Amino acid sequence: METAISQRLASLDWSAIRESLGQYGYALTPPLLTASECAGLVDLYPAEGAFRSHIIMSRYRFGRGDYKYFDYPLPTVVQNLREHSYSYLVPLANEWNRALGLSQVFPERHSAFLQTCASNGQTRATPLLLHYESSDFNCLHQDVYGAVAFPLQLTCFLSQPGADYEGGEFVIVEQQPRAQSRAEVITAQQGQVLIFATRYRPVKGSRGFYRVSLRHGVSRLKRGVRFTLGVIYHDGQ
Repeated sequence: METAISQRLASLDWSAIRESLGQYGYALTPPLLTASECAGLVDLYPAEGAFRSHIIMSRYRFGRGDYKYFDYPLPTVVQNLREHSYSYLVPLANEWNRALGLSQVFPERHSAFLQTCASNGQTRATPLLLHYESSDFNCLHQDVYGAVAFPLQLTCFLSQPGADYEGGEFVIVEQQPRAQSRAEVITAQQGQVLIFATRYRPVKGSRGFYRVSLRHGVSRLKRGVRFTLGVIYHDGQ
């Protein structure tokens, strides 16, 4: 039997993950989702009943490719990943807010955080499946859907580089004040999860912490088909 997602999350080295997030703004886990779970999510893509919205990127100049937002209730794999991973990230999210002098305190449980979103008119599910084919790409952006936003999110890699596709690297660009932008390029194996900053992270300077802005995207796919699962913790308007 497959180990429950909650148990797999518990086995991760969260100390190393938090250190990487603090230093680089992202952390890549070992393979977390199984091949069958990845395939099961990919197989959902043609099923319109699972989703609330279908976005063609070129229509909005977001890039090329398309993605679909899940509707509630979320698939079990997505719900478990979103709910159980939140509890490991919320202490760091609150630590970041304190460092930046922000007053918002995120609750310990994800269900309570969704109530905060709802009280601000954010009730629409934001986890999504993204689909890219040859020559598709995703422009640099941030996933913010309202006044309430959790500072961390996940991307789960559902396809295998080399076998399913080439190119299509995940790109994070960090902009420090009064400095040139710095890019990180990540290639991940099927089942791995990338945890990264949604909008910004705190960096300690000589006069305390300051805010560094981050955006993310996907480089041009050179061959094949690439699917990813995006897990955003806040709901949208």
